[in-house]
Amino acid sequence: MGIYVDVGYKSFNKFGEELCGDNVEIVRTDHSVIMVLADGLGSGVKANILSTLTSKIIATMLKEGARVEDAAETVAATLPICKVRHLAYSTFSILEIFDTGDVYLVEFDSPSCVFVRDGKIMEIPFEPRTMGGKSVKEARFQTTKDDVFAIFSDGVVFAGVGGVMNFGFQWENAAEHIRSSVATERTAARIAHSLSLVCESLFAGHPGDDTTVMVAKICAEKTVNLFSGPPEDKEKDPELVHDFMMGRGKRVVCGGSSANIISRVLNRPITTSLDYTDPDVPPMAHIDGMDLVTEGVLTLSKTVDILKQFQQNQTTYTDFKTLDNGGPAETLAKLLLEDCTNLNLFVGRAINPAHQNPGLPMDLSIKLRIIENLMEVMRALGKTVSIKYY
Repeated sequence: MGIYVDVGYKSFNKFGEELCGDNVEIVRTDHSVIMVLADGLGSGVKANILSTLTSKIIATMLKEGARVEDAAETVAATLPICKVRHLAYSTFSILEIFDTGDVYLVEFDSPSCVFVRDGKIMEIPFEPRTMGGKSVKEARFQTTKDDVFAIFSDGVVFAGVGGVMNFGFQWENAAEHIRSSVATERTAARIAHSLSLVCESLFAGHPGDDTTVMVAKICAEKTVNLFSGPPEDKEKDPELVHDFMMGRGKRVVCGGSSANIISRVLNRPITTSLDYTDPDVPPMAHIDGMDLVTEGVLTLSKTVDILKQFQQNQTTYTDFKTLDNGGPAETLAKLLLEDCTNLNLFVGRAINPAHQNPGLPMDLSIKLRIIENLMEVMRALGKTVSIKYY
């Protein structure tokens, strides 16, 4: 089917709490993506521990091939019912999307998943079941490209209760916001941040509950080919350019030497921009047939820093707007975050003396270490990465 599951989430804590009582686990296996959102009873440290235990137990067991029933039973045995409130210590939702397009959804005492297809909120074919002594809702169905799924904790449903809105935001309003956001926001992370921003404003700066929004969007696979650094043997310039140009997808060139090789081998001129949008990073250039041409080490280093910020979920809605209006590093980061599911790196091993630290061995150039960091963070973001050295 060639689908990619784009996943993004945003959480914020109950006012006055240092830890979030919600926890998200996202696990990518060879055949599926498993997403778990758990909401611990109450707030603070206790709720954080309960939700973390719940989500990690479920995600780990499913990753290892256990049945959901077994995971639910393990959670039930580990986290008993609260004797005072007669409530489960943690609620949870599980969404697993397979490479085949099959979807498996389980919900226990949590707000129902919002499923948007073709601009409409779709009804999910739930069936009641008992797992580990718990009454749950279970659904199996097929997904297709551009479908969007949103799972959220009850902080979303009760946002603004007793304040801005008498009865809170409610599921129907949250679902409608997700539906309308699908048309305006390109990625799962942007959709999640958009709803989270609405909830924060409804709470008027004093969130009454931990609040989490997790979104999955079904996308077509998108390839980015990135070339950086001349090969050790100059005679291999044509081979590297041939390999770089062969595959489908977008093409990015990072580094002055790399751009000169492309220009010479393909006989295409380089046009350099004089627009310094970022004083710390040299401006972009243009070569016909290339989607992006930037400077090398400085741009790549800042790009990795931006990607790490998104990977660690330390972002606000404003950070996405910065990507839209940013300089070379922001433009490259946006391309890798939002228009790339498969990254193919073509990296020359020639050492640039300007990048060397005298205290390091010759084979540990700054650029190669930055490339390794780029590969690491892209894989952590759920992208498929390949590299070929020259």
